Amino acid sequence: MSETKIIAFEGIDGTGKSVQMEQLRTRLEQRGLTVGVLSFPDYDSFFGGCVGRYLTKKDGVSASDVDQRSMALWFAMDRWAAFQGFDYRRFDVLLINRYVLSNAVYQSIRDRDVDQPDILDFVLELEHRQLKLPQPDLYLILDVDLSAAQDNVTKKGYRDYVGDEKDEYEKQDSIQIRARAKYLSFGERLSNVQVIPCMEDGALLPIEAIAQRVYAAAEAIL
Repeated sequence: MSETKIIAFEGIDGTGKSVQMEQLRTRLEQRGLTVGVLSFPDYDSFFGGCVGRYLTKKDGVSASDVDQRSMALWFAMDRWAAFQGFDYRRFDVLLINRYVLSNAVYQSIRDRDVDQPDILDFVLELEHRQLKLPQPDLYLILDVDLSAAQDNVTKKGYRDYVGDEKDEYEKQDSIQIRARAKYLSFGERLSNVQVIPCMEDGALLPIEAIAQRVYAAAEAIL
């Protein structure tokens, strides 16, 4: 493979992005491909740590109270810092759990932003053209309804940045409902997005069945 392919996993909280990314990683490595992995936010980094504090209101300020573009900048800088000194081009494939698209989605659908235009164009300009972050060849949106997604969030258990609780975005059903709709809307506007339906007849598909759909989508660009 002459050029690194970048595949980013997206979807509302609890859609199984980490699980499906690991499934794809295993399958690609079995093909003999080298695979790099990144996941955002990186709560152990400076910028990601600041994002975590906003999401948990640890410093008295909630992410929901910060204006769209300012909040988007924190998430963007977390990604920018991660790519400094990280040569993703040494891999055949780079898999990313949440990338630029998630920033555009979540900073466009909070209660304070409902009556405002979305900031997709701003985020793409900020992250790809100003911060020079590489563009993904493919975004995979894992589409799961709110009930199934919430069940998965509950099963996550302890996480360093939030403990056993949900963060400020996870705990608000209205945000998750709007986020799902916005993901699907952006999917229609961008040519490098593919939606992966993860449910049939109101039930979540088995992990292996979703993984097969993910692999088929990835294989088309490899």
